[in-house]
Amino acid sequence: MRIRERKEFMNKPKPLAFPPDTPVSEAVKQMSEMNYGSVVVVDPQNKLLGIVTERDLMKRLINQGRDAQQTMLGDIMTRNVKVAHADDNVVEWLQIMSNERFRRLPVVDNEGRVTAIMTQGDFVSYTWPDMIDHARDVTRATISSNLQFVLIAAGILIYTVILIAFLTS
Repeated sequence: MRIRERKEFMNKPKPLAFPPDTPVSEAVKQMSEMNYGSVVVVDPQNKLLGIVTERDLMKRLINQGRDAQQTMLGDIMTRNVKVAHADDNVVEWLQIMSNERFRRLPVVDNEGRVTAIMTQGDFVSYTWPDMIDHARDVTRATISSNLQFVLIAAGILIYTVILIAFLTS
């Protein structure tokens, strides 16, 4: 399934975007008011320069004792951000995000402008039903291909129960 086909993608609100010279305090205020876990840092053409997540705030601001009013987003943003396109495969990105331990994935258009931020949770909601269906199919295939063994085992079990019942009566 493609990212663009996910209802989460279709219903995503526009990401919070700021220039790199925005004070962190201003971005945090809006993140808090809108309940966002990240903001994107963009150039004047609205092209992605970086991302600031809650983890960046913790590691690069709070942990280093920086002042949120004096520190700019460009000073603490994650650079060289991995980005997806709307036609990319959901499961492939879920694997990459899981393996590389990041939870937020900017989706950009062909000009590099951010159109949405997908989260690992957005992708997991897609995979659970598929995993359950896959497990069901594997179970059915396993039982079907080994049906003769299941029937033999059931026959031996029934024979044993009848034999025990006969011998004890």
